[in-house]
Parts: sequence; structure tokens; C-alpha cells
Amino acid sequence: MHAVIFREHSPELDVYDVVDDMPAPEIGPDEVLIKVHYAALNRLDDFVRRGWPGLNLDLPHIPGSDFAGEIAAVGAQVSGWEKGQLVTGNPTLFCGQCRYCLQGNQHLCEHFAIVGEHAPGACAEYMKLPARNLIAIPEGVDLKRVAAGNLVGVTAWRNLIVDGGLRPNETVLIVGAGGGVNMTAIQLAKLVGATVWVVASNAWKAQKARELGADWVIDRSQEPNWAKAVWKHSQRRGVDVVVDNVGQATWGGSLRALGKHGRLLTVGGTSGYRAEVPVNLIFARQQRIIGSTMGNMADARNAFDVIFSGKITPVIDSVWPLAGYVEALKKMLAGDHFGKLVIDVIHSN
Repeated sequence: MHAVIFREHSPELDVYDVVDDMPAPEIGPDEVLIKVHYAALNRLDDFVRRGWPGLNLDLPHIPGSDFAGEIAAVGAQVSGWEKGQLVTGNPTLFCGQCRYCLQGNQHLCEHFAIVGEHAPGACAEYMKLPARNLIAIPEGVDLKRVAAGNLVGVTAWRNLIVDGGLRPNETVLIVGAGGGVNMTAIQLAKLVGATVWVVASNAWKAQKARELGADWVIDRSQEPNWAKAVWKHSQRRGVDVVVDNVGQATWGGSLRALGKHGRLLTVGGTSGYRAEVPVNLIFARQQRIIGSTMGNMADARNAFDVIFSGKITPVIDSVWPLAGYVEALKKMLAGDHFGKLVIDVIHSN
């Protein structure tokens, strides 16, 4: 089958190759084989290629956590699903048997993994997935947008709605405008009834954030001290919630922008993980730091429900063939995009 692969971890992009002779996955009795129509890129793809201690992959590895496609085959023990059915799914892999899974907390599974990170991903003609992870796609839904909303939808729902507990009439500051999680968070926050402020890196992304529904946007290229601007704009009260997945470069400013009993929410640290925390703000303002990774099956179903219903619309920057994977990744890493970079797998063969 056609697939994007890398054979070794490297900081360089030239380790990627697009091949046509990868064997299709062999499914187990509780799994399905999915013919991938569309995949999409995430920052996670870059981290996985670079690797880290403890990440032990079977190489060559296929990247891609986002997907939408159709069932090509079902395992012997699978019921309720049939060949030809349009599906996506929760990219959070879980055992279903540990104490966390039995509590419904599959994202805390003792054997937690992610499609495209610990297991072969979606940038290929075929991928496999446990049937318990599947979510049916209703007729008429744009499969490109389903793929674009996959990992980021599950992640943003869990982080902002469940763990963050965002409520109507609260004010949320989202640090960064162009990433998939943050664009989803803007729309989810508006859906909840919150007031949304955004820190954007330039005027173009600031305007795009406004078009998505942001109530107030700071262009940090013009206002580098955005935390001070937020504090002033809030009449020195600060915001109720900050969504900060940038990490090391922005955490100090995020905590300073946060008001009393505020919550700092994070699902990552694209600028680095060694963030400095002004401890005096944590206890003086009684702030909380809340982290999460991915989401359980309830989170996935809820996230896809709002996508399928059109209540939020995953943003697509551009669509690329499998052969354009590296160029798409370069665009993502340069920050020269607004929305997800989608890989058209089904028309790439």
C-alpha cells in the first residue's frame, strides 16, 4: 500500500519517504481495517519523528493521528459495524480492562497510546483500529473536516469543557490563534457562552481569530507585552481561564493574565517544557493549573457530535497529496498556516 514512513528518528525532514510497497495492516478479531480517505497533520507528528527516550516504535513508522475513511474489513469478533461504513474514531488507544478503563477514563489507561504516536498512523491507504474506538460519520458530512477535527476536537473538548469546566459568561484567553486545538477551543468557548480573547502572532491570524468568533484579539507582533494588555483590558481583574499550549515561552505571561481562582489549561508545550511559574501568583490569586491529554470515548463522541451537527467547523488551511506530506509539514512548522493541513489519501494513489 501507499504510505508516508520514516525509518529512523531524526530532527531532519529528509528521513520521510513515500512508498507504495508497505504491507496493509493485519487486523485482530476485535479490530477493523479502515480505507483512509483523509488524514491531517499535528505537531505531534514532528515530535514523534524526532523521538524521545522511552518511545520504542516498530520501524518503519507511519505518522498521522487524524483520519476519516470507510471500513474495508472487520475482525471475526466485531459486531455492529460493516464493510463500506464511513467512520472516524478516537485516536486514544486503551486496553479496556485496567481500573481506569473500567471507570470510563480510557484516556488514563495504564496502556495508553495514540494512533500515529505509539502505533502506525493514518498517512497510508489503510490503517487498523479497535472497533471500540469507532465513531460513525453521518451521511453528507465533509470527510475532510472530520479528519481536521479529529485529535484536536477530542483534546479541546476534554481540556476546555470537562477538565477546565468552562462556564457561560466566563472570560477565556487563548494563547495562539493558528493551531488546531486553539481554533477548536475558540469555537467551543463561544458555543458554551463564554467571552473569548485571543493572543495572535500577527495581524493576519488576528483577523482570522475574529472571523472564528473571538471577541477581542491581541496582535503580539504589535503588543509584545500581551499579558499586561490583558490585565489592563480586564480592568485589572484578569481572565477566568487561560488556554496555553505554548508552554515555556508563555506560561509566565499566562499566569499573570489570570485572575483570582483562575484556571490555566494545557495540553502541551510547543516552545518547551521547562516553564517558570511565579509561585506567588498561584497562592495569592488561588490559581489552578490543569493538564490533560486526549480524551475518553464520551469526550470523542461529544466532540464529533458538535462537528457533525455543524455547531463548530474544523478549519482547513490547505489539502495536500501523500507526496506533499513533507512540504505540508514544513508549512506547519513554519507557522505559515491557519487551520489544519489535510492529507488527501484516497486520491493520492
